[in-house]
Amino acid sequence: MAVDNDTVRRIAFLARLKVEPEKLEDTKSEFNKILEWVEELGEVNTDNVEPLVSVNNEALSLRADEVSEGHISQEILKNAPAQEFGYFVVPKVVE
Repeated sequence: MAVDNDTVRRIAFLARLKVEPEKLEDTKSEFNKILEWVEELGEVNTDNVEPLVSVNNEALSLRADEVSEGHISQEILKNAPAQEFGYFVVPKVVE
């Protein structure tokens, strides 16, 4: 499977990447190299390989659940640089 220039433009648009017109051929070449590598991975014999849930064999230590005193929002809000109506006030990040 190979990608063409239109596919590169579409992928760049979806990934919010800016690909300059003069870099389009280089980007297409890189995408095609990645696809070739993925196709090579499909040729690897994995018949007797167990699927991994995690690459780490260590078991996670769990802490005991402890009931703590709640309803301390006013104390927590004392640490806030800005608060309003019992909530933290943060800069708007979504338009």
